Amino acid sequence: MNRHLPFPVIFEDRDIIVIDKPAGLLTTNTRLWGRRAREEQATAENILTNHVRKGQSKSSKKVWLVHRLDRETSGVMMFAKSPEVAEYFRSNWARLTEKTYLARVRGKMEAESGAYESYLKEDSDGYRVRSVPKSAKDAKYAKTEWRVLSAGRDFSLVEIKLHTGRKNQIRVHFAEAGHPVEGDEKYGGAKSRRLMLHSLELKINSPRWAKPFRSEITWT
Repeated sequence: MNRHLPFPVIFEDRDIIVIDKPAGLLTTNTRLWGRRAREEQATAENILTNHVRKGQSKSSKKVWLVHRLDRETSGVMMFAKSPEVAEYFRSNWARLTEKTYLARVRGKMEAESGAYESYLKEDSDGYRVRSVPKSAKDAKYAKTEWRVLSAGRDFSLVEIKLHTGRKNQIRVHFAEAGHPVEGDEKYGGAKSRRLMLHSLELKINSPRWAKPFRSEITWT
């Protein structure tokens, strides 16, 4: 870990920076009034912007958001170092990347593997997401593939592959299937010391970044 950062940097080059985000840290700014409030909020984005500026407060350098992790989700996350690189990844995310998660969910799964598919939509206040008919306005297709790694009487540990990256996608799909993520009280999960959802691995389909970026998990 860089001694000036509150989290490990897994990889960094001239175009991207990959971190191991801790649970409880915001990815990016929430809706705050005023530029100073937004820039001084403790977020992964702001912390890394300060990192690339190397202490030079007047520097124009910054990092750009490419994708998000929920505040209580931990693990691998990537930022870009220029708007061009950020837009390249955003526009080609499904083709360029593969993301693997781990989650501990309620109950025993009905099969060893499977996939959830639905159309998701945020509520008008943006707080919750739910499955809706395909015809619903602003509905977005989502697919979550999973396989069981281990299971007990009251929970299952699952490995998850995302085919799409919608807001709260994993949490909603498992909750609607009757297997909410442990610690996800927002979607019906049991209270826990944290949300048991972790971004385990990010693969970029490019020879330049051939090695998968992986985070270790300690709560399994």
